[in-house]
Amino acid sequence: MNCIIIDDEPLARAEMQAMVEEYSNVEILGVFSNVATALFFLKEHAVDLVFLDIQMPMISGLELAAMLPAETLTIFTTAYPQYALDSYTLDAIDYLLKPIDKERLIKAIKKAELYRTLLSEATTKTVVEGNTSEFLLIKSDRKFHKVNFSDIRYIEGLKDYVVIHTVSGKLITAMNLKTIHSRIPGHIFLRTSKSYVVNLNFINAFDHRTVYIEDSEIPLGDVYKKDFFNTYSGGSLNLDE
Repeated sequence: MNCIIIDDEPLARAEMQAMVEEYSNVEILGVFSNVATALFFLKEHAVDLVFLDIQMPMISGLELAAMLPAETLTIFTTAYPQYALDSYTLDAIDYLLKPIDKERLIKAIKKAELYRTLLSEATTKTVVEGNTSEFLLIKSDRKFHKVNFSDIRYIEGLKDYVVIHTVSGKLITAMNLKTIHSRIPGHIFLRTSKSYVVNLNFINAFDHRTVYIEDSEIPLGDVYKKDFFNTYSGGSLNLDE
C-alpha cells in the first residue's frame, strides 16, 4: 500500500513521515505542505491512502477529502477534535489527534490495509439478496453466505460499500448503509451516525459521543443521539445528564 502525507506544519510532516517509514508495509510517495500541490500529484498518481491535516490555508483537509476518488482512503491527522463527526461523513478510515501516538497510528494503518485487501478481493462484488426473519443472504464468489442477525456486531459504511462486522470476521458488499439497514430488524440495529449501524446486543458501554463494542469505538452523531438513547434505554435516560 502506498500513501502521501499532507500537513502545513513542518514538524508534524517530519514526525508523521518518520513514523510511517518505520512501518515498512507502507510506501510514502510524497509529502506536501498544502492541498494545492498535493492535488497536482493526485491527478497524475494513484494513491491508496492519504494522511491529511484538516486546518490548512486556502483549501482545508475536509474539502480535499470530499474530492478524493472512491478508491483512495483517508486518515485525518489534526489537533482539533471538533471535526471528528465531519470526518465520518466523508468516510474517513480514522481520525488521529495530535500529538499522534505511534501505536494508534499503526492501528489506523492496519485498518486501512484491511479495507484495501477487502476491496480488492471477490467480496467486493457481493450483493445482499434479501433476508428472512433471522438472517441475511450474502452472495459472494458464486456462493450464498448465511449471516445471522445475531452474529452481526455492527455495520460500517465505507464510500460505496458496507463492511459487515460479525463475530467471526468481516464481509464487504457493494451497497449503501441505508439499503442494508432497511433489511435488518430496526428494533435490534440502530443507526449511530451516517457511517455506522450497531447491534444493540453487542454494546458494552456508551456516552454522549461514542458507542463501545469490544475494542471498537463507534461515533454517536447528534442527529441520531436522541433516537439511540430512547430506543436503547426505553426512554429512561436523560440526554442532559
